[in-house]
Amino acid sequence: MNIHQGNGSAPEPPLRIGVSACLLGQPVRYDGGHKHDRWITGELGRYVEFVPVCPEVEAGLGVPREAMRLVGDPAAPRLVTVNTKRDMTTAMTQCAARRVEELAGEDLCGFIFKNKSPSSGMARVKVYPEEGGMPAHTGVGLFAKAFMERFPLLPVEEEGRLCDARLRENFIERIFVLRAWRDMLDAIPGEDAAGLSRELTRFHARHKLLIMAHSPSHARLMGALAADAKGKAPKELLDAYEKLLLEALGRLATTARNVNVLQHMAGYFRKLATQDERAELAEVIEAYRAGLVPLIVPVTLVKHHVRKHGVEYLAGQVYLNPHPLELKLRNYY
Repeated sequence: MNIHQGNGSAPEPPLRIGVSACLLGQPVRYDGGHKHDRWITGELGRYVEFVPVCPEVEAGLGVPREAMRLVGDPAAPRLVTVNTKRDMTTAMTQCAARRVEELAGEDLCGFIFKNKSPSSGMARVKVYPEEGGMPAHTGVGLFAKAFMERFPLLPVEEEGRLCDARLRENFIERIFVLRAWRDMLDAIPGEDAAGLSRELTRFHARHKLLIMAHSPSHARLMGALAADAKGKAPKELLDAYEKLLLEALGRLATTARNVNVLQHMAGYFRKLATQDERAELAEVIEAYRAGLVPLIVPVTLVKHHVRKHGVEYLAGQVYLNPHPLELKLRNYY
């Protein structure tokens, strides 16, 4: 039996994500340089298609150009050049508004921003006071703000935060699940209510344990929606489910919730595995709970028992393979 491989290879249509162009090595920064992130272009680039964006260049600013920064009210800062004090706020906000509407047609499953950027930083960007003094680290880049307001539930991250193993896994998991969700929607004939109910139930069943690891309360709400799909207006039903799906996965999975999911799966082997096998699995799960082994260890053992004992329900669980194994996203402690 083949355990479900989740999204272990690039799906069709391609998994597309937006990314600050400088992170791809494009020389578009104010000083004519770049901030090439080799994990993004190398490891992640094997599985996704990038849509590069440099809002400053797209706003008509040249390369090289005068550096800019956010100034004034942290809640509504202006974008100002550092030396000549030229106000670029209107040019950037107009460009950002136009670009996010263009990106709405790109079928993006996420976006990776350049951190600290006055145009593209998604959090903790410096905002300088008008008359000197220490900057507040509370700003959001003008393009990033426009993007996140236009797509409030779309997975977004900064390249700096992707150095955190948990945040990296969470982001990658979310973009792969969103691609799978959209693929499911594309496969449903427009007026096929029965097909919609069937495919939604199947999608939820396969993703249930993954969702539980993030938010058990969302999993219950989503299960109720999927179970009562017949008779509901398709658009409202799908919109409600998608909102809950993205909200749930936006919450970081915790060790405690992963343990609950692992123990739930272990229960399927109660009458199938030997006493020694069950004891070994319990010990490995406890070692994960104690921080002695990474999540990949109990997950690998569970996958072994799924194959050995032929548990079809678990074989179809995306939780066991939510992203390509080669990305090594579950190897952290």
